[in-house]
Amino acid sequence: MSRSPHRLPTDPEADGWPAPGLPLVVLATLAVLVTAADTYVVVLALPDVLAGVGVGIDELQRATPIIGGFLLGYTATLPLLGRLADLRGRVPVLAGCLLLFALGSLLTATATGLGPAVAGRGLQGVGAGGLVPATLALVADRWPPERRAVPLGVVAAVQEAGAVLGPLAGAAVLAVADWRAVFWLNLLLGLGLAAGVVLTGRGRRPDPAGLVLLLLAGAALGLLLAEPPALAENVTLGLAWVPLLDGVAASTPLLVAAVAAGAALVARSLAAPDGAVLPLRGLPRLVREVDVVGSLLAVVALGALVWAFAAADPATEVVAHGPVLLPVAAAAAVAFWLHERRTPDPVLPLRELRPVGAWGALLVNLLVGVALVAALVDVPLFARATTTPGDQLGAALVLLRLLVAVPVGAVAGGWLCRVVAPRVVTAGGMALAALALWAMTGWGETSLDGRWSTVVLLAAGLGFGLAIAPVNAVLLAVTSPAVHGSAGALAVVARTVGMLVGLSLLTAVALRRFTAEVEAIGSPLTICPTSPADCPAYDAATDAAVLTQLHTVFAGAAVAAALAAAAALLLLRERPLRR
Repeated sequence: MSRSPHRLPTDPEADGWPAPGLPLVVLATLAVLVTAADTYVVVLALPDVLAGVGVGIDELQRATPIIGGFLLGYTATLPLLGRLADLRGRVPVLAGCLLLFALGSLLTATATGLGPAVAGRGLQGVGAGGLVPATLALVADRWPPERRAVPLGVVAAVQEAGAVLGPLAGAAVLAVADWRAVFWLNLLLGLGLAAGVVLTGRGRRPDPAGLVLLLLAGAALGLLLAEPPALAENVTLGLAWVPLLDGVAASTPLLVAAVAAGAALVARSLAAPDGAVLPLRGLPRLVREVDVVGSLLAVVALGALVWAFAAADPATEVVAHGPVLLPVAAAAAVAFWLHERRTPDPVLPLRELRPVGAWGALLVNLLVGVALVAALVDVPLFARATTTPGDQLGAALVLLRLLVAVPVGAVAGGWLCRVVAPRVVTAGGMALAALALWAMTGWGETSLDGRWSTVVLLAAGLGFGLAIAPVNAVLLAVTSPAVHGSAGALAVVARTVGMLVGLSLLTAVALRRFTAEVEAIGSPLTICPTSPADCPAYDAATDAAVLTQLHTVFAGAAVAAALAAAAALLLLRERPLRR
């Protein structure tokens, strides 16, 4: 007997679908929350971070590698991590990404220069990026397509809640400690969640000896990098930081202990594969299966594209180092496509993207990213230009009106998919977001003081939230379980690239219009010849030009949201999988 695509079976393991433990799904979702919140915490603490690594307030342009390094790690390695989640399993990728996130937090927390801070943020980005596709695949493993939208909505809601909870948690930590405490907290959370994932996700107990060696290696490395004064300056204990060999800085007892414990851990994991802390058995076979050439080409293509847009100064350029990075990205992308067509085990399942629903979901995600980033950036800019001039906190509170509605919409979108086709839910959500963004193009100097602006912001956030779960549900429904990790990675890549490209293009267009408006105003000497230094007419015209610039971005975002709605309605087609 056929089953309705929106009807729920009573048994989550019906029809042979594998069902990983619910505690594992909960821990993976919490890991997504922690890493999502970290992104917004770092933005809040960025001035203190720069001061702590020796970058002055007059050198803020040097902050680009800290932000760009995270984005680069987050995006460029997603295809590889998604493929690993399909080949080796969700649990090893989740645990490995959490450990990378913890290691990056340790490097950043102990950084005294820009280089270690950038390296730490890059590792944090790699860890954070790999968690999302692995968690989406984990949800797809547990729930069949007709029951999948609600848990996908919950995962999306938790991820988007990071935008709300991150600044609050960061402000709380910074109120009682310095910026390094943020990353020490990330370290503890990453290690704790990694341990929880391993314990709940494996059918057998981890090797106790391997765990001890892992703890010894981690503790030695942490002490070496942190160099706490109470220990390092002690006459006796401080010898652990003194090189054993004259002139060889890498011969400190702590580093020797860390390397020795790490080597012993590798040997133990190879000798006792049952319950091994490091899943090293079968690593040569995994290297052959993972398509190293394709992975490297994907990293180069995405890395060059991400850096070209992330490092650009929107006031002067659309892309940074465009004559070099864009051709590199294009050449690597073409080489990747040609290679993937010929290799028997591609790193990305291009054949799985042939269904309209698959590539349609990626296109919708791309357009959603363009519209979303415009709202996230320009709503606080509009607030600072009108009702909260110079007030960063006040502008953030205005944006909060939009952000609080996104998680609500994500859960609601997943629930609606039980009774309404996902393409209709997505199209309705993005149409609502488009209408809200278009309403913002009519905002004036005092618009944010009224209640109507709150309604508009809540509608925009709700619309964006409604679109998240249905798009992911369709993508996972039309692709086979064997490539769900890769499919989830592509969904994240599409949205991230949309945000980067959309921000640069919309800002560049808006700045051109602003420049034209200012040139049309004329000089204060001609408008107020008697008092050019105090010319209210010129100031009013300049303020109007600023509003025109912001209205242009809102209009572009509204167009992108409307295109996303149309694409969803036409392309998000489902077809049931044969199970």
